Amino acid sequence: MNRVLRQALACAERGWPVFPCLWNMKVPLTRHGYRDASTDPEQITDWFARDPHRNLAVATGAPGPDVLDIDHHGPAGNGFPALARLRDAGLLDQAAARIRTPSGGLHLYFTGTSQRTSHQPAAHIDFLAAGGYVLIPPSQVSGKPYIREEALGGHGVLDWDAAARLLEPARQHRPPAAQPDPGQQISALARWVAAQPEGNRNAGLYWAANRALESDRAADLSPLAAAARQAGLADQEITRTLNSARRTTQHTPEPPDHQPEGAR
Repeated sequence: MNRVLRQALACAERGWPVFPCLWNMKVPLTRHGYRDASTDPEQITDWFARDPHRNLAVATGAPGPDVLDIDHHGPAGNGFPALARLRDAGLLDQAAARIRTPSGGLHLYFTGTSQRTSHQPAAHIDFLAAGGYVLIPPSQVSGKPYIREEALGGHGVLDWDAAARLLEPARQHRPPAAQPDPGQQISALARWVAAQPEGNRNAGLYWAANRALESDRAADLSPLAAAARQAGLADQEITRTLNSARRTTQHTPEPPDHQPEGAR
C-alpha cells in the first residue's frame, strides 16, 4: 500500500472525506471537485492505489476539519502578523495540529463546523470550512511537500466571526451628509421655473414640483406656482400641472429604510 493511499484511508477512518488532485498541483481530478469527496474505502482505493503520485485533498467543514490557512506571499506580504494577533487574543488555543505548506505558510487544524469558507486577503489569511478543501501530507506543490510539524493538543473550534472582527474591525460609519434646507431647495427651484421660456414652462414646472416632492411629499408648492405665474403660465394650467406631480409622487412607493437580506 502506497503512502498517499494509507493517509487517505486514515482520514476516511476518522470521518474526513477525501479526493484526489493532480500531482504537484491543487487541481481536483474529480469532476465536481470537493463535492465528490468520499470516505468509502473502495472509492478511495480506486483513486489512489494505481497512482501514488496523486495529491491528497480533504473537504473542509464538518465532517472534515476547519483549517486556518496562513499565506506567505514573499515580498507581497504574509499572514504571520495576523496569526500573532489571533494567538494573542486566545482564538487559536483549540488548534489540533499544525502543517507547514510548500510556500512557507501554515495550516492550523480545528474541529470541523458548518461555518462557511471565508477570506481575509488584506491579512493574507483564509478560513477553509464548508465549501472548501485543503491538501494534506504527503501532497506537494511545485516539488515542495506539505509537512506535519506537530500536534497541538487542542480539540475545539475556531470562532471565525470573532477572528474576522479582530482582523477587520467594523468600519466607522461616516456621519450622514447634511440634508438641504427644504426652503432653500424650493427657492432655487422657483427661480429656475421663473426663468423658463415659453414652450418649456409647463414641463419645467412639472419637473421642479417632482424634485420638491421627492424630498418632502407634503412640500408647499406655492413658491413654484408663483414662479410659474411669473413665467407666464395661467392659473388653471399651473393647478393641473402641480396636481399631476402630486399624483405621480403619491403612486411612487417610499424607499425602504433597509435593503432586504441578500440585496446587492
